[in-house]
Amino acid sequence: MNIGSLSTNWLLYKTMMDISRIGINDRTNLSGLNSGSFELLLQQALLQAEMNQQSNSRLDALPFTSLNSFSPEAVTSQPVISQTTNEASLTDAAKTAGDTLNPYLKGVLQDTGHLFAEAGEKYQINPALLAAISIHETGNGTSNAARFKYNVAGMMGKNGLKSYDSVRDSIFDMARNLRQNYLNQGKQTISQIGSKYAPIGAANDPTQLNNHWVTGVQSQFNKLTDKAGLA
Repeated sequence: MNIGSLSTNWLLYKTMMDISRIGINDRTNLSGLNSGSFELLLQQALLQAEMNQQSNSRLDALPFTSLNSFSPEAVTSQPVISQTTNEASLTDAAKTAGDTLNPYLKGVLQDTGHLFAEAGEKYQINPALLAAISIHETGNGTSNAARFKYNVAGMMGKNGLKSYDSVRDSIFDMARNLRQNYLNQGKQTISQIGSKYAPIGAANDPTQLNNHWVTGVQSQFNKLTDKAGLA
């Protein structure tokens, strides 16, 4: 309990000690105060002490909040590529993310939102990134590689473009590749991923489509995170 730099308890006790040390007839000379002003000073000290005690009681009742803690609900973050998910809510999260993605997927990618969500959960990757890469690589599900080889991620093998038994296999292989060979290696942005995933000037890119990979994937990713809310 403080008044400026003084303790009100000290002020009160000091006043009472002074009273006990002097006679009733000397009170009018205490610090040049008359009895009326002295009583007023004493009343003010008592009142201040009581108010401070009540204030401290209210503060003691408040919950303690560490400076190192925060409420996730109060934080608005930029879209992230790598994400973690609560194991108890994987199925519900996949359904929600899949339903959110589906309106933006066409061609052989139509109604595959749940596959991007499931692969994202398995490999801890934002499904918006997986979908953005597939949309860009396949012209949103219309390329020959997507239609005839079910390759929806531009994944290359020893003999050129890989062939898959299903779109699902292609999506999960893309997610595995991104996790193991990109995200786990410190490549955490689309630009960093693009420098390896679709390097400019690569021998297998005679038409120089890789020049547009980063801007194309980033554009699709922004659309999915901004409009579809998959940040």
